[in-house]
Amino acid sequence: MTTDTRDLLSVAMVTLGCARNEVDSEELAGRLEAGGFLLVEDPADADTVVVNTCGFVESAKKDSVDTLLEAADLKATGRTQAVVAVGCMAERYGKELADSLPEADAVLGFDDYPDIADRLRSIVAGETHQAHTPQDRRLLLPITPVERALSTTPVPGHASGPASVRRRLDPGPTAALKLASGCDRRCSFCAIPAFRGSFVSRRPSDVLQEARWLGEQGARELFLVSENSTSYGKDLGDLRLLETLLPELAAVDGVDRVRVSYLQPAETRPGLVEAIATTPGVTPYFDLSFQHASASVLRRMRRFGDPESFLGLLEQVRSLAPEAGVRCNVIVGFPGETEDDLETLCEFLVAARMDVTGVFGYSDEDGTEAATYDGKLDEDEVRARAEHVGALVEELTSQRAADRVGEAVEVLVELVADGSVEGRAAHQGPEVDGSTYLVDSDARVGDLVRAQVVGSEGVDLYAREL
Repeated sequence: MTTDTRDLLSVAMVTLGCARNEVDSEELAGRLEAGGFLLVEDPADADTVVVNTCGFVESAKKDSVDTLLEAADLKATGRTQAVVAVGCMAERYGKELADSLPEADAVLGFDDYPDIADRLRSIVAGETHQAHTPQDRRLLLPITPVERALSTTPVPGHASGPASVRRRLDPGPTAALKLASGCDRRCSFCAIPAFRGSFVSRRPSDVLQEARWLGEQGARELFLVSENSTSYGKDLGDLRLLETLLPELAAVDGVDRVRVSYLQPAETRPGLVEAIATTPGVTPYFDLSFQHASASVLRRMRRFGDPESFLGLLEQVRSLAPEAGVRCNVIVGFPGETEDDLETLCEFLVAARMDVTGVFGYSDEDGTEAATYDGKLDEDEVRARAEHVGALVEELTSQRAADRVGEAVEVLVELVADGSVEGRAAHQGPEVDGSTYLVDSDARVGDLVRAQVVGSEGVDLYAREL
């Protein structure tokens, strides 16, 4: 007997923020579909809209609020009956967000995720949901790491458990795959550990099982995501677990590329560098969160490193994989940053020759140690420094792309439209690292095409099939 979809409540998922949020949305979508909801793409066609918010920085929080307000407007003009906030901003602010944004019908935290279908059904029915009062999630883990390693019970708001359900929302050839959730580091500028919680690795068997499912769903590239992939396995008693897992993931049927995201430079050990750089099927791609290069600024950030150690790490990478992709993010205008510190950063960026560098001007984040620091620079100075470094980075990354002219690359085609064939080479991560456009190609979405780079524009490349 088939269900008449007209009788089902429809739901649209709107996802903001990082790839980790995309995985969370697909898990929520899977639970909702299993719980009797009909998934639709367009919020205007949905009985309820679930907005997976980002709570990382001020601009992301503003985007989340704007998106919630846009969805709430649909209640006056369309079929939408309820708008619900989930995700990092909802978890981080809870009742405060609910009180300040009455246009949203409910604000749900991570602990609501296992019962998301029941929660949504009651909200659409008009029941009032009391938003949670946020807590430091690092204090909420119910069991020790050793006990957690032996447990089969998922930890709410952390890594997916064995019983997780997932429904792909983007049928493209790339899929994010969550290694872990949370973070045990205490960077002075970052609030993520407080609302994402302590670091929790997924079991390798669960990661592999989901990888096989994604391969069956047409994913040709797996993008491994977490808050800190270099920590994977430490709470399971084996810090080198990622090195042994990567070849197994690369051997999954249907999967041609495995990419690792977010490496903590101070924890990036030689064995992991070798595994990423030399394992067949694993892209030599290094997403290194340097954040700065001045040793004194890094210490105030409660991080470790200096130009010499960072350049040494890049030398290790390139000795094994000369054409490896390297990206990083840096924070400019951190409290106490001097002109000399800024110059140290700029000199490092010139020497590092990275493919992509994200530049962020510092701003205080609620509840972080750095928000209490003295030596704050005024907003205009932070903006000026960020613009200065941004201009330098634009020049450097354009030059790095131009240096790749003549290289042979493998391009995973992701979009074909109006005669344009767009994809990504191995050194380009999803969405943030530029694209490679194939010239005079009839390739289709999902094809993995070997080509030679013939030109560049900014960080983007143009290549001709070999």
